[in-house]
Order: sequence, then C-alpha cells, then structure tokens
Amino acid sequence: MNPMRSRLRSASCGLAAVMVLAASVSVWAQGASAPALPSHARLNGYGGWDCLRGFRKNDESCVAVTVPANGFLSPSGGGFECDRGFRREEQACVQIVVPPNAYLDESSYGRGWSCVRGYRDTKGTCSLVTIPTNAYAVDGNFGRGWECNRGFRLDGERCAPVNVPANGFLVSSGDDWRCERGFLKTAGACKQIAVPANGYLDSSGNGWKCVRGFKVSGAGCIALTVPANAFVDYSGDAWRCEDGFRQQGNACVAK
Repeated sequence: MNPMRSRLRSASCGLAAVMVLAASVSVWAQGASAPALPSHARLNGYGGWDCLRGFRKNDESCVAVTVPANGFLSPSGGGFECDRGFRREEQACVQIVVPPNAYLDESSYGRGWSCVRGYRDTKGTCSLVTIPTNAYAVDGNFGRGWECNRGFRLDGERCAPVNVPANGFLVSSGDDWRCERGFLKTAGACKQIAVPANGYLDSSGNGWKCVRGFKVSGAGCIALTVPANAFVDYSGDAWRCEDGFRQQGNACVAK
C-alpha cells in the first residue's frame, strides 16, 4: 500500500474518533441536570453558586443584606460597613463621640479617635500635657506626650542638659555624647589616645594597632625578630617558617 495513502487513512480514523467522543460529551451534557439555584444567586466556576451582590448566603438560600442607617454595602457585596464617624455595634452603625481636642482617626478598631498633639488620653478624654522646660509635645495617646529637645536628656519628669566635653559631640539621638576619633571616653571627659611609634589608630578610632612587622608590647610597638628562613605572616605581628622548615624555639630548622 502507498505510505501516503496509509497515513491519510490513519488521520481520518483519528478524526472520526474525536468527533464521536465530542458527540457523546454533548449528549451527556444535555442530559445532565444543572444545579438548583436559589433566588438571587448565580452559578460560579466551581460547580456551585454564589449570592448576587446585596445578598448573603444563609444555608441553601440568599437573604438580603440589611444595611443600617449611616452604613453602606461592603465592597464584597455580602455585608455592610459604617460611614466615617460611625462604628459598627452588632447590626447598627453608632456615631463616634469625639471629645474636645481629639480627631477621628482611620483605625478599624478601638474607639475611633485620637488626641491631638499636646494632649493625651485620660479615661476617655483628652487632657493637656504639661511640657517641662527644654521639651516639646509629640503625637500619640500613650506615654508622656513630650520629648526632650536635642542636647537634653530625660531625668525623671524634667530635661537635663547633656554636658559635652571638649573633643566630644552629640550623638544622632541628641541625648548623649561620644568622643571624636583619637579620643577615649573616660570619667566624663575625652582623653586623647597615646599612639606609640610604629602604631596607628584603628578603624574605630578608640584604640591603636602596630604596623606590619611590629607587635604590641605594653603601651608600645616593638619590632618582630624574624629568623632566617621565615617571613611575617598575614596578621603582620607574627612570623612563620618557609616551606621545608619548621619552627624550633625562635628559629626555623630544616625538616
């Protein structure tokens, strides 16, 4: 048989099988019963149903969402939310009573209001915050309601000055100080660091190290005594024997 004619016959048989299967599926679909829909519902893509917007599921039915006064249908359409200035209490929207020196906030929980700056919550009212000298009012309904100015620190209920010594500076928070590079904080002062010969300030600026080839000895740097057949190692303050030699005391001897 011609190979081309054989391939055409096989393709024709395959197409016929697909058409028979499609016809069977169509007959089955026509005979299958669609799920029963309650009033105010629609089919979803998962073989079930959902309630229309403005209705909520209750057992096997859809009941209308009751939107109380000062409320509106939620974005999902299955419940309600309250207007600004009102809060939900069971199935009602109750007006939020905002005390003097307070404002409506956007929180979805809590009482629905916050005190303005300079006031703080005291048992449901906003009372004036007593701000000490060298301090300023801050937002918030918790804590003192004030912070110390830069250059002052909290000391009980007052703001005490931060005494910055010579060669010192205020830290970013403004309530403490540190010494400049090359000085060390000692007993409320900044004492200059004594860097010995063949030494240098370390990266922190609060101490010193010896240059390569020297090691710390007390308050100074002494030169390394490197024996024959040895070299200064990666640390810079010690030595190692070259390949083929081993350390014996302060010398390198052949292995």
